[in-house]
Amino acid sequence: MKNVCFYLNIHQPYRLKRYRFFDIGNDHYYYDDFANEDIISNLAERSYIPMCKTLLDMANEYGQDFKCAISISGTAVEQLQQSEPEVIELLRKLSDKGCVEFLAGTFAHSLSSIEDPEEFMRQVKVEQKVIKNVFGQTPKVFANTELIFDDDIASLIQAMGFKAAVVPGAKHILGWKSPDYVYSSATAPKLKLLFTNDKLASDISHNFNNTDWAEYPLTADKYVNWIAELPAEEQIVNIVLSMDTFGGFLPASSGIFDFLKALPRFGKEKGVRFTSPSEIVGKLKAVDSVTVPYAISYVDGTRIDVSAWKGNDLQREALNKLYGIAERVSMVEDRKIQQDWEYLQGSDHFFYMATNNQADAAFSPYDSPFSAFTNYMNVLADFLVRVEEQFPENVDNEELNSLLLTIRNQSSEIEQLKKENKTLRKNILEAEDSNYAAIVVEEVPAKEKKTPAKKCAKKETAKKASTEKKKPGRKPAEKKETDNAE
Repeated sequence: MKNVCFYLNIHQPYRLKRYRFFDIGNDHYYYDDFANEDIISNLAERSYIPMCKTLLDMANEYGQDFKCAISISGTAVEQLQQSEPEVIELLRKLSDKGCVEFLAGTFAHSLSSIEDPEEFMRQVKVEQKVIKNVFGQTPKVFANTELIFDDDIASLIQAMGFKAAVVPGAKHILGWKSPDYVYSSATAPKLKLLFTNDKLASDISHNFNNTDWAEYPLTADKYVNWIAELPAEEQIVNIVLSMDTFGGFLPASSGIFDFLKALPRFGKEKGVRFTSPSEIVGKLKAVDSVTVPYAISYVDGTRIDVSAWKGNDLQREALNKLYGIAERVSMVEDRKIQQDWEYLQGSDHFFYMATNNQADAAFSPYDSPFSAFTNYMNVLADFLVRVEEQFPENVDNEELNSLLLTIRNQSSEIEQLKKENKTLRKNILEAEDSNYAAIVVEEVPAKEKKTPAKKCAKKETAKKASTEKKKPGRKPAEKKETDNAE
């Protein structure tokens, strides 16, 4: 039986408002609330809600014969909770049905994996908590921002305990190999790699509504036939799509929801099963290991590099400035600074600065990449001032590292002392409970509990009193005192 896994991505950044040079130092709120709410509401109405309802209908109709995976950023979760809680509720129902597996990623859909490994691991942990608290799942499979991946990232993902990662099906990485197998990472052998089948994904996202396409119209039975006709030994077809595709880029009038609903029915006829990544990882072994020496991503057609975010001097300057203060921010306890730190890491901010024709103007709220850079750097300048108020620039890196080491050591000592204190308290409570039990036993009334020793003592006292009573010439003490008084 052929296995297919659909991966649906949901992400929305916190877009920045127009922030001018004269706002630096005067205005510490950076976000375009109107644009953010308007975009998330429109997407929820046209895409997220009808798509989630479609998935629920499929789960009710096909049961365990239909499963898929969803990757959702923490910033998208926050905005949906604030503006469109119905989407969150529908996603919870999908989780409860057992038809959707939630994947882990970075909280802010950030570029931390290629900029700052420590920040990357911290953000992943934050995202895991969000998925657990909101949807009740502990993610086992990882999908990085736009599937950014290389050998170093693989080692970090494995170190965090994930079983598998979703990886772009880059031809220059796979060579003659098919993406439709399970592989393992050359640098992290325990980490399985699930490569994307970009052709089958593109057939939906780019060609479904393309009347000039040779295969138009795309129907569910035709699509399933293509999958069924793949070589029998190929194990798994991974199809990654943005949830915005359904109802957003492809409107409901195109028939995209009906197309999706019909897939499991034709799949059942053709021996094609729609499953989840964890099930695949659990039952299929890796056929070979793959090395990815340089970072690749899913954002462009070639999957060659990460130039969509680091392709020009503007982007590199902004990233260097941002992550140059990562250590200082990690020591700041101000909740608002920490929140802004998360939001300013969103990969979208740097995508808007791209000049290599990869950034579609329809996605950018700016007139030009330079406008995006100028606006972001004004915001970042104000943010830097706020961070430096906590930790001034005159504290050099050597002092800062020493301070960080001291703080970390103190944190470890505090944790150790807390554990020792907990153990001592437990021992004291156990000792107190033991002493209390002993006291209770001693104070039990004779009628309630008579030990053999007490019974013997009582008999001895009674016998002695009887003997004294029988002795001649002996009077009670009270009688004697009365006689003397007379």
